[in-house]
Amino acid sequence: MELYQKRIRDLRIDADKTQQEIADMLGTSQTMYARYERGASELPIRHLIKLAKYYHVSADYILGL
Repeated sequence: MELYQKRIRDLRIDADKTQQEIADMLGTSQTMYARYERGASELPIRHLIKLAKYYHVSADYILGL
C-alpha cells in the first residue's frame, strides 16, 4: 500500500466519515473512492487538493513528502 492510500483512509476514519460521504464531497462514486484507498486507481490531483483542504492538511502530508 502506498503511503497516500493509507493516509487518505486514516484521515477518513479519524474524521468518522464513510467512503460514501467523502466520495460525495469529491463528486465521485463510492466505488471510485474505494479504488483510490485500495490503490486500484490513481488519485487525481483535483481530488488530492480537495482532500487536503477538507482535512486541513497539506498535499505533501497526504503524499508522504
